[in-house]
Amino acid sequence: MEIDAASSALHRIARVFEQLRADQLDVLTQVYAPQATFQDPFNRVQGLPAITAQFAHMYAKLHAPRFVVSEVTGQGNVGWMTWDFHFALRKGASAQVVAGATRFVLDAQGLVMDHRDYWDACDFYATVPVLGAVVRRLKRAAAAG
Repeated sequence: MEIDAASSALHRIARVFEQLRADQLDVLTQVYAPQATFQDPFNRVQGLPAITAQFAHMYAKLHAPRFVVSEVTGQGNVGWMTWDFHFALRKGASAQVVAGATRFVLDAQGLVMDHRDYWDACDFYATVPVLGAVVRRLKRAAAAG
């Protein structure tokens, strides 16, 4: 894949993620190859139906989840996207933000073959009532200084 085509594909993918909604998950067919893999700190799945199910689960379990992409870069068929994930654990709960990055490997058509998310699971656990207090205490204890 040419550099300009890869850059264009990565920016298109970033726009899809920023505009993604629970009732529009069919748009993922424009982003992922049929046998793509997806991995984050909690899951590893393969195939577009399984990837779509991961996003459907996210929308079912969290209130108003959305991605705000801050940077997109790539070289050859490998791209990176940094983002902030905004959500609430339930309606009426305080808004939370978890920062992360995604590494994409694209096929010749600019579709994602491999999607791997990198983010600190402790940042997510820190948002959970009761458990969050324990995680925050552990993080403070482990911090230098």
